[in-house]
Amino acid sequence: MNNSITNRLRALIFIAFIIACNQTFAQNYLNNRAPLKSKPYMELPLGSIKPDGWLREMLIRQKNGATGQLEQLYPAVMGARNGWLGGDGDQWERGPYWIDGLLPLAYLLDDDTLKAKVQPWIEWAIASQKPDGYFGPDTDYGPERGLQRDNAHDWWPKMVMLKILQQYYSATHDERVVKLMTNYFHYQLNTLQDKPLAHWTFWAAYRSGDNLQAVYWLYNITGEKSLLALAELLHKQGIDFTSLFEEREVLTSINRIHCVNLAQGIKEPVIYYQQNPNQRFLDAVKRGVADIRKFNGQPQGMYGGDEGLHGNVPTQGSEFCSAVELMFSLEKMLEITGDIQFAEHLERVAFNALPTQATDDFMARQYFQQANQVQIQRRAYNFNTNHHGTDVIFGLLSGYPCCTSNMHQGWPKFTQNLWYATDDGGLGALVYAPSTITAKVNQGINVKITEETRYPFEESIRFHISILDDVDSVHFPFHLRMPSWCDNPKIKINGQSWFPSSIDGGIAIIDRTWKSGDTITLEIPMGIHTSKWYENSIAVERGPLVYALKIAERWEKRAFTDRDTTFGSHYFEVYPESPWNYGILDFSQNDLQHVFKVVHKKGTDPDYPWNLENAPIEIKAIGKRMPQWQLYNGMAGPQPHSNVYQPDIDTPEEEITLIPYGCTTLRISEFPVINR
Repeated sequence: MNNSITNRLRALIFIAFIIACNQTFAQNYLNNRAPLKSKPYMELPLGSIKPDGWLREMLIRQKNGATGQLEQLYPAVMGARNGWLGGDGDQWERGPYWIDGLLPLAYLLDDDTLKAKVQPWIEWAIASQKPDGYFGPDTDYGPERGLQRDNAHDWWPKMVMLKILQQYYSATHDERVVKLMTNYFHYQLNTLQDKPLAHWTFWAAYRSGDNLQAVYWLYNITGEKSLLALAELLHKQGIDFTSLFEEREVLTSINRIHCVNLAQGIKEPVIYYQQNPNQRFLDAVKRGVADIRKFNGQPQGMYGGDEGLHGNVPTQGSEFCSAVELMFSLEKMLEITGDIQFAEHLERVAFNALPTQATDDFMARQYFQQANQVQIQRRAYNFNTNHHGTDVIFGLLSGYPCCTSNMHQGWPKFTQNLWYATDDGGLGALVYAPSTITAKVNQGINVKITEETRYPFEESIRFHISILDDVDSVHFPFHLRMPSWCDNPKIKINGQSWFPSSIDGGIAIIDRTWKSGDTITLEIPMGIHTSKWYENSIAVERGPLVYALKIAERWEKRAFTDRDTTFGSHYFEVYPESPWNYGILDFSQNDLQHVFKVVHKKGTDPDYPWNLENAPIEIKAIGKRMPQWQLYNGMAGPQPHSNVYQPDIDTPEEEITLIPYGCTTLRISEFPVINR
């Protein structure tokens, strides 16, 4: 045999070995089966990731707050009469919404009491399946809605229960889930032609991506080809978000799409991309994200969406359901694409919008939050929808109770998506927060990695590696996201600088042999930068955090009257106790680090940073009061355009204090710029 043939044979053997290794690595966790496009990142089993530090405190507060006791706080809907427990009460989305957050919380905290609250919902759903594959309540909608229909086949609430069952299987491997979903998807394939997604309500058509991702999940377990035919049918019957984003009109007009439908539907083209890997689907979503930012965006990562999409005025409301559903969409899109734009958008929503919209004890929430929010009062606002003036106040059921049911999934699913298994047999830390992961790498070796940090307030993240099996070392790639907002990130391994040969798509891959006790340190300096918003205003940003004016607060508790107890027993209004109508003096973009002074506060509670008292970082800036900017209809009046207002020469310059948006209740986050 000549040398060239020998060399080619060796090369083929080597390539086959590498492919075999990669296949072995990928089999640690569930990746896409052919013909679905392989994912770069795979979700880990529920319970593999545990929260630490401030993140654990957030989940504990949910457990002790409304998430852990909603059946007592909201018994008319979440109690024994709920249709998803076999009762004659609410049959629709609210019960499943609650369990969609309660179940992952229970397994992340490994809490037996919470698991016991979840289990009856799982058992009833499984037992409800009929011989033809249909499952769930026979009647759609609850009695209080006056819209009962037997066997109406509203596909939407089942989509939420499918997500719950996926999570339950991930934590327990209960094979009854696979059987139920297999039979239900057979039923869907046989029934959707006669009763399409939108035959009863439009919700299912807009939210078909939730159904679609469950179909692919089951296909990856069973390999049943009929599931791919069902997926095509669901994509065809769902709202064509790809065309909507390409045509652009729906995102550039007021009230053309429901804000939560947008948050849920935005992922559908990316979900479907797995079956039809046409770049068009990814490009359309990127176009949509850009248009949301341009025409409706707010600094905290959300958009004006007080039910209908409502532009980018910073006093337009943004619905709590939109925040948690957008987070879930971003988590799924990140897993499929590995695109760090989705990871950074996820952090922006989680670290800014999410913590401010619920009280510290997680017992009350706002239906809508405002980017510029200077007073919280029961009254009608300039929103698309108004629920007797209760949309901005903090209450258990104020506004509309969908958010009371749905707010619980935000932090648990965020925790579950901090880490991923990688398609090269390693692990990826793509979203950062204090946590510990236990997972398999290489050919099934168990490792534990502790992520020690106070990020997003700290610029250093430390990963401590332990090998749990009886081996001295293990080789696996470690993927780290390099934030796009950081100009000079640095990586150290055991104290020694490590320089990646390349950073592909903003992700550094450390491919080496690891031993117990190894430590990776990621240093990500957080420089200050500003972004432009409505009327040329600016937001001040540092790392993943938006900073907002610190406004002293006065909380007032008020009772609902007998006439309006549908909104709960009481609510809170919040009033400013310090001035809010400041503009920031014009500054040079080349000297931001001197214009804005960062102050690290001492003595704050490290486990709960998300309020006025515990905000661990402040930014000092120079501003001036703008006397013409006053309250209008109970909120910050029309936004003054930047670089137009000429302050009186006698108006003094003042040092103003900015704190992280997520630590505020009252705030200005979009500041007019004042000429000097």
